[in-house]
Amino acid sequence: MPAADRIRDHAAQGAATTVAAHRARRRLRADRARQLADLLRRQLLTDAFPDATLPHESTLAADYRTSRNTVRQALDLLRAEGLVERLPGVGTVVVAQKYSHGLDRLMGLAETLREHGRVTNEVRTMGPSPAPVPVAERLRVPAGADVLYIERLRRLNGLPLSLDLTYIPLDIGADLLGADLENTDVFRLLEAVTGQPLGHAEITLEAVNADTHSAAVLQAPRGAAVLMLERLTHLADGRPVDLEFIRFRGDRIAMNGLLRRAL
Repeated sequence: MPAADRIRDHAAQGAATTVAAHRARRRLRADRARQLADLLRRQLLTDAFPDATLPHESTLAADYRTSRNTVRQALDLLRAEGLVERLPGVGTVVVAQKYSHGLDRLMGLAETLREHGRVTNEVRTMGPSPAPVPVAERLRVPAGADVLYIERLRRLNGLPLSLDLTYIPLDIGADLLGADLENTDVFRLLEAVTGQPLGHAEITLEAVNADTHSAAVLQAPRGAAVLMLERLTHLADGRPVDLEFIRFRGDRIAMNGLLRRAL
């Protein structure tokens, strides 16, 4: 191979190595930024920072033994989530709060969040409706039989928190038609109407994109991720009485629980 060609090949290989190394460094910094964002997010949500103000970037870099560039990238991730904001002359401050919703106890939303403020319900739709087949199967009623359908927008201290779609067998739900659903959890009403306590619930939790209707009601961006909780609640005697599809604003709620290992 002529010398000129060998020089060009060597230069090309060197350039390729430099590009690959640069990409590897960027990928490593992105990984570290994501790890740091996860650690900081936990602190944000547990009020670990006095006056809701984060330490200076240099302090965070020293505390977590990383570079300021990584700290900035981590803060950018949290800013994109709507959790923090940069204020000139102040620094990075917490601008959003998530409320804890426990998954290890069967409680209504007002019971779960009572220490954080007042939960109110806007009843958007309520009345008998033919049960779709999947609903009828879950509630153990004949397909097409009427069930009580309720759609509620739930607020915490006036802020939209969740959109709840509820199906209840009509022999129980009929007694709820005149109840104060704006200020009372359905769980309490079910126990009062049936005369027995609730027993257990089967739950499924997943992230979904908000559809146009849900986004508008929750005042969330269209397509934003929301937490979808599907819950089938049973009375103490085992009868299923409440099938719910609850869409939580993902930027205002955090699910938690205590899990025990059993083999």
